Amino acid sequence: MGLHITRAGLVVPVRIDPSGRTGPTAGHARGPRWRSAGPSHYVPSDVPVTTQQRIVEAVACLPPGSAATGWAALDIVVVDGLPITVPLRSVPFAARTSADDLAAVRAIDMAAYDDLVDLAALHAYTTRLVGRRGKRRLERALAAADENAWSPMEVVMRRIWHQHRGGRLLCNAPIFDLQGRHLFTPDLLDPVAGVAGDDDGADHLEGGRHSRDLMREELTRRAGIEVVTMMAGQGEAARFRYRLDGALARADQRSAPRSWTLIQPDWWVDTSTVARRRALAPAQREVWLRHRRT
Repeated sequence: MGLHITRAGLVVPVRIDPSGRTGPTAGHARGPRWRSAGPSHYVPSDVPVTTQQRIVEAVACLPPGSAATGWAALDIVVVDGLPITVPLRSVPFAARTSADDLAAVRAIDMAAYDDLVDLAALHAYTTRLVGRRGKRRLERALAAADENAWSPMEVVMRRIWHQHRGGRLLCNAPIFDLQGRHLFTPDLLDPVAGVAGDDDGADHLEGGRHSRDLMREELTRRAGIEVVTMMAGQGEAARFRYRLDGALARADQRSAPRSWTLIQPDWWVDTSTVARRRALAPAQREVWLRHRRT
């Protein structure tokens, strides 16, 4: 394909050259200094076999017009010399070929988390797919996707919750007291029932995160919001559903007026959509998207 990779540490495979100038001779290719990188292509044997190197080797062996992660030969972009399909094509492809619907939703949500694609553009692109394998899975995933999920585990929790009890679930919606002070931002929230969901992975025990979680637990009690936590591990889905039933039942018995609101004060910057995040200035991103680095 004549790749011209510019990223340091990556090596483009070469074909056999009888003169030995642009590639190994047939005899050298069979020796210890070269290894096969695909049909009729070779790289020096001391080149590290990293994920990025494997991608370069795979693309180098493809016919002209091909690109990484894509069946399409149109709208191809080049990153450090490697042709790849643009996210608007790559994400639907990943969703269509996922092992199941959950994996498809996760692929879309995490691409949106990185602001690579927005749901409106994905919907528009999907309508143009005709006869593509997995299109129905893609359509189901888009119907369940959200642009404000922050982790793959949140996607799992949202799916379990919705399948078990339904309801309108908000991803990472900030909650404020009635004076406009930010209380906390749960992973999931049923705003009608007043029940929040939190993913309690191993990272919650590190770097002071557990202490912050305990403080948030106290805030939720004072605000009158029931919180149900999802842990990691085998059989947790059934246990989470059991705890969710209890949280919803307790919330239904509350009679005190709510002391919290989802109405954002003037000083708050909404980052709940891809479009809003893309519109942030660099200084704003440092402030309002710092959760991506924690």
